[in-house]
Amino acid sequence: MIRSMTGFARGESRGHSGGFTWELRTVNHRYLDISLRLPEELRGLEPECRERIAATLRRGKVDGQLRFDSAAGADSALELDENRARAITQAAERVAGLLQKPAPISSLELLRWPGVVKDPRTDVQLASDEALQLLDEVLARLADTRVSEGRRIAGLLDERARMIKAVVAEIRRHTASLNQQMRSKLYARFEELKLSVDEHRIEQELVLLLQRLDVTEELDRIDSHLTEFAGALKSGDAVGRRLDFLMQEFNREANTLGSKCQDAAITKQVVELKVLIEQMREQVQNVE
Repeated sequence: MIRSMTGFARGESRGHSGGFTWELRTVNHRYLDISLRLPEELRGLEPECRERIAATLRRGKVDGQLRFDSAAGADSALELDENRARAITQAAERVAGLLQKPAPISSLELLRWPGVVKDPRTDVQLASDEALQLLDEVLARLADTRVSEGRRIAGLLDERARMIKAVVAEIRRHTASLNQQMRSKLYARFEELKLSVDEHRIEQELVLLLQRLDVTEELDRIDSHLTEFAGALKSGDAVGRRLDFLMQEFNREANTLGSKCQDAAITKQVVELKVLIEQMREQVQNVE
């Protein structure tokens, strides 16, 4: 089953080290491109996070964000660095001696000074384990959304492929009678102009003309590409690049058909063929 490159998943959890929120968003990209935003305390998790994401996703631009609300010190009294507070106070008093009317330093201002209130220590190992556990859960949800969207895309692609097959069959039916139509028109034109006819020479010219206009090989290749395309849709692998290559091949055969056709009915069918191929190409851009 094919997978889409577009998806979103979000998960929250609360563990012994605090609360976690993971958000993962993916969009189309030629390769796997991972961008992560992690809290400072868990910055060292980035290599492991990248490895786990790469083990689940093959292609797409991935934007991931982890928010962490530490539980360390939440229920305990503030811990002060009294030596730092005393040094700041003494420095403030020395500066006040240089001023005529110094403003008094307040205790709240002192508490706001960096380093006076010690930051509570977070158990980084425990927080890392809990963050990675939640990441695995969110990655599984993201994979599910990409599979679900992939089913929808596969349905659209399969429908277009069946329509292309019908167009190819119609062109085959029309080209089968093209030989007789051209012969009849040519003889009718000679009769209209009252010209003598060298039937052997006319048959030679008709053979050469029909050889130049013959599209059997192009139609056979399109049928072959359709068979390969159907097999790719049923594959469980990442087939986006393979499908993209097949779309290029479809387009090449359609262009050759357009350049060869000299019949209005076939030209109309070729235009329909190109429209279907373009619709498929747009959907294939979303496939992992």
